[in-house]
Amino acid sequence: MPTVLSTLLHPQRTPPPPIDVDLARVMVVGTAVWAVALLVTGALWLRDVVPGTWPCMCAAGVVLGVIGYGWSRRNGHLAADGSGAMVRPGQDDLSA
Repeated sequence: MPTVLSTLLHPQRTPPPPIDVDLARVMVVGTAVWAVALLVTGALWLRDVVPGTWPCMCAAGVVLGVIGYGWSRRNGHLAADGSGAMVRPGQDDLSA
């Protein structure tokens, strides 16, 4: 049995399990936010309020979001139990 001093000097913590999320939904929401920002900054750029780099940055966010959405769809699918969790290809669906 470890002493109190030993436990305080060398704590051992068990990390929590990862949260299961649908990455495709996250990518869609993020891409939608970048698309709205692109519309706003594009309109402001046309009125010479903001520099042209701002709409370009928002367009890059939209492009990366579309790439991320495609990656999340190729590298996982939703669990069959309706929980919204992603299951990697080749991994058995543990809920069945």
